[in-house]
Amino acid sequence: MLDADISKCFDKIDQEKLIAKINTYPQLKRQIQAWLKSGVIDKKDWYPTNEGTPQGGVVSPLLANIALHGMEIEIKNYARTWKGRKKGNELSVSLIRYADDFVILHESLEIVLKCKEIIENWLKDIGLELKPSKTRISHTLLEYEGNTGFDFLGVTIRQFPVGKNQCGKNSQGRKLGFKTIIKPSKEKIKTHIKKIGEVIRAYKSAPQLALIKELNPIIKGWSNYYSSVCSKEEFSYCDHILYQQLKRWGERRHPKKSKTWVVNKYWHTEKDRNWAFGVKYKDSNNFFGLTEHSKTQIVRHVKVKGEASPFDGNLTYWSTRMGKHPEVSTRVAMLLKRQKGKCAHCGLIFRDEDLLEVDHINPKSKGGKDRYNNLQLLHRHCHDIKTAMDLKACTNDNGFIREEPCEVKISSTVLKTSRMGDCSA
Repeated sequence: MLDADISKCFDKIDQEKLIAKINTYPQLKRQIQAWLKSGVIDKKDWYPTNEGTPQGGVVSPLLANIALHGMEIEIKNYARTWKGRKKGNELSVSLIRYADDFVILHESLEIVLKCKEIIENWLKDIGLELKPSKTRISHTLLEYEGNTGFDFLGVTIRQFPVGKNQCGKNSQGRKLGFKTIIKPSKEKIKTHIKKIGEVIRAYKSAPQLALIKELNPIIKGWSNYYSSVCSKEEFSYCDHILYQQLKRWGERRHPKKSKTWVVNKYWHTEKDRNWAFGVKYKDSNNFFGLTEHSKTQIVRHVKVKGEASPFDGNLTYWSTRMGKHPEVSTRVAMLLKRQKGKCAHCGLIFRDEDLLEVDHINPKSKGGKDRYNNLQLLHRHCHDIKTAMDLKACTNDNGFIREEPCEVKISSTVLKTSRMGDCSA
């Protein structure tokens, strides 16, 4: 694989090539060109911008993505020139890009080097080049030039050899003999711990409540970012370091008190947590505590299907995936996500053109509540079938269950009476 970074991406983009790539009406093109040529002001001094996009500008990331659009197509076109099935060749090579950082994956070293050459030539046309210090070739499973795996967007991606019962499988179901593990990178863990330490030192004389309010957003944001990868061990490690930092913070505030006294003052028992750093109010018995990394639930990321986009109008797919959509009601979106996009009656996947209706599992006429645990999403025709079945079970408005005919007799089952007719036999 090739891990590369584009040198001075925002500063060196060819503005004319960028304008030519923008597919919009002339008036907006002229406006964007005026923004690019307007210059920047730094410390009351004006500087012209004859090339690139102003780094830090609101629209700069979007313009940079427009300028770099086409790298993936260039690699796919090269893959179509190989021998064999063109579709299979395209799928065998991957280019993943985020802003000016990208990786190219393929099993052959020669093809990776050729892709690097193609990208370098493609970047020259828009005035850019690769950064040699951040461009390297590595292998995700074996050691190559002292490197194993790679770091991308703050995570370390590596493959480890495992037994036949734990290894992954390819698209044909063949066992690979290794397993891919994605974890937070060591550099990002060190940066996060260092940032927490700086906050704690800055609040060394502040109340405990103020420190917790400052740390909670930092811990939640970092943990949520890594909640889709294998982060459980790293979360526990960060909690351990955080405990040591907070313990030192408490001991410094009370140098004449014992360590046991400090622990009892700042750490409390809250529900299932015996070492909860927080503030406990004696009057209301409420507790406001520090968020722990390890309490963040690990939820695996599901790859977006094909070339789907939030702007393609497929409301069913995106409501099922996200559990919300601005053009879909909250109730329908939540039911779509809970049912994983499938009808609760027939089990088929909802399509974008299907008519959907919300149904009460236990009908309201029988005392069913209008709550999420009593709701399900059905096709309109499935809803009609289910409603008919609900009505068929009742013989009258009182809701009595109709008795089915006896299997042997054609007539309905009746009660047998005695000859006197005063009681049942």
